[in-house]
Amino acid sequence: MGTGHLHGDAGSSSKSCGKWMDEQKFFMELNSCSSSKDIFKFLSSVEIMSDTMAAAALQRICEVEVDDSELKNPEVVLENEVFRALCFQFEHESQKLSDTGLLIALQALVKLRIDPWSTLLVRLVSESQERLDKGQLTIKNLCILGEILLDLEGPGCAMLEQILKQVQEKNLEEWTAEEMAMVYGLLQMSITEKGQYQDVLNQMNNITLTFAPQLSPKLISRILNALVILDQTQAIPLVIQLCKYSARYVPRFRDEELINVLGAYIYFGHSDQFFTEALERHVPKSSFTMHPEVVSKVMQYCCRKLVCSKPIFDAVAESFVYNADKYTTRQIAEYIVPFGTLNYLPPSAPSVFRKLERILNARFTQFQPHTLVNLLHSCTLIERYPVNFLAKIFNPYFLQQLQVQSPGLDRFVLSQLTQLLLTVTLECPFYQGPKLLRKYRVKSFLLPGPSVESSVDVQLYNRVKNGLVDLLGTRMYFASHVLTPYCYTLDVEIKLDEEGFVLSASHYEEVHRRIALCIDGKNRFCSNSHSLLGKEAIKQRHLKLLGYEVVQIPFFEFEILCSSKEIVEYLHKKIFPHTYRLNW
Repeated sequence: MGTGHLHGDAGSSSKSCGKWMDEQKFFMELNSCSSSKDIFKFLSSVEIMSDTMAAAALQRICEVEVDDSELKNPEVVLENEVFRALCFQFEHESQKLSDTGLLIALQALVKLRIDPWSTLLVRLVSESQERLDKGQLTIKNLCILGEILLDLEGPGCAMLEQILKQVQEKNLEEWTAEEMAMVYGLLQMSITEKGQYQDVLNQMNNITLTFAPQLSPKLISRILNALVILDQTQAIPLVIQLCKYSARYVPRFRDEELINVLGAYIYFGHSDQFFTEALERHVPKSSFTMHPEVVSKVMQYCCRKLVCSKPIFDAVAESFVYNADKYTTRQIAEYIVPFGTLNYLPPSAPSVFRKLERILNARFTQFQPHTLVNLLHSCTLIERYPVNFLAKIFNPYFLQQLQVQSPGLDRFVLSQLTQLLLTVTLECPFYQGPKLLRKYRVKSFLLPGPSVESSVDVQLYNRVKNGLVDLLGTRMYFASHVLTPYCYTLDVEIKLDEEGFVLSASHYEEVHRRIALCIDGKNRFCSNSHSLLGKEAIKQRHLKLLGYEVVQIPFFEFEILCSSKEIVEYLHKKIFPHTYRLNW
């Protein structure tokens, strides 16, 4: 190899030289090499190769030696004689190289962190500029060159603008699916301002929609990731199509590809029954071997779409017990929070929360303050009480940390802290540690936007209200949207005296019993189920501990009632199951 030469065309040279190795055989042997040592040994046995073969060899060295943008063994690679011979020939024979050979070699050398000002890279970049000026590079090669320049100089360089201009001049109708994905990738790295190149993106989105069914799993993943980064919220039809076809490929996605797909589902707020079912088949079989970030994204998807999936949650819980020590603090929270949000305790819950407690004891200070509050708050929703850590949470120094980090001590965070205090007060009376200072407590849990309790469904409430008027005879016998001294808001409150007679809503003396009606619309349940969300379960639990008689009016029971008579009879049985109407 040290005395061989690179040629731009293997085919023509093979007629005059019997020492050419068949390209297909070359690539098969090259891809079987698992270290740079193996690659250099293999290359030493090849006397003559095409420039694309040599460039592929550099690319393979990147694949096995570059980890997180760092070259693992720089001396072993950069000082190797075979590597130096390759570099020498690329530098001195750059004009003879094919476009593909030139650009793939340059891309590999940049990834190997060769000095950008070395004569080798300066020569190859200069040659690339000359070919760009001729305007004859293919879409694929334009994209490769664009990625190289982004790595070398970042967005905004003149040469990159020239590339993007040439890309736009190409006929989009003639692009292949792979070329389309490459341009999406180039744009997602190049665009620095919202709305840049939106016209060409609109055309790309429309064309990609037509061949979405033919896209491979890899291309679906790449395009969805680009749509997220490019904030293509106006391309929802394309997103829905790509998500639809992604469901069939769930077992075939590589970990990083599935992360991109799940990220798109989460970003665009999309959900798909078939995709969820595919995850339910795939995750239980793979949760122990999946990259933690994949599982984290699966749990985020379930949490955002309120999908309480027993197969997924049970599998994730089991893998957590065995693998949690390897997870980042963010991943740990993203694994656990959905259990509280969706009010689900897996069979392995005792082991899961023992493991979590050990991790918190060992790594408490490594958690971001807001992540920690979310994590501990979610545990209380499913009656797992973090009493050993509340002294640290209610500590003024910790609260100051919360305040200086985004989003700060906003109303939602203060609501979580207040509910943590209320939880230990009601459910852990043995807790004698520090309490949350009064200035950090909220007076109402009901907030616009994110909130620790849900507002009532207006349409369902109005139907129940009309039924209550028919049942009780007048509107004066119940109050609506009642803010309690304990921060919770009651959908409806009915007061009774000692003999069970209904009192007027304005009556404050001689109130013997208080009935809290929870008018639970679909927004208070997990998706497609009758399981209450964690924040609603804890509210009803707390109201009972505070002395209220909680009566749940779930949408799935009430919506099937047609006539006023049926509604009155239903409410009568629900609210006064042991009382005749003559009592009020």
